[in-house]
Amino acid sequence: MRLLLDTQILLWAASTPERLGSGAGILEDTANRILISAASAWEIAIKHSIGRLPLPESPDRYLPELMRRLGAEPIAVEQAHALAVAALPLHHGDPFDRLLIAQAQLLDLTLVTSDRVFGEYEVDVLPCWGR
Repeated sequence: MRLLLDTQILLWAASTPERLGSGAGILEDTANRILISAASAWEIAIKHSIGRLPLPESPDRYLPELMRRLGAEPIAVEQAHALAVAALPLHHGDPFDRLLIAQAQLLDLTLVTSDRVFGEYEVDVLPCWGR
């Protein structure tokens, strides 16, 4: 399975994996491909720079190391992904999450998320509600 992690799941995997509940096993299963969008890198960088996301080191060091530990692969944000956001219903207002949903739809990926609103979209979701 090709799994696109939303930003919250990515951060939980790094700092509090116990919050993933049964989702932790999915991330450890080597049969699954773990994918991280450039949109998540952008969100992490922005939130860190404005003081809303403390990290043990700068995002440009933290995220590549985290991805290496998870065996994750990057996904670029392409123009088609950004434009597909316009066709999404307005169930969700977060621009980063909307971009992840569009990418999952266009690339036929399963989104691993803790956000119940993702289920309102026409996209495969692997819920990871945490604890």
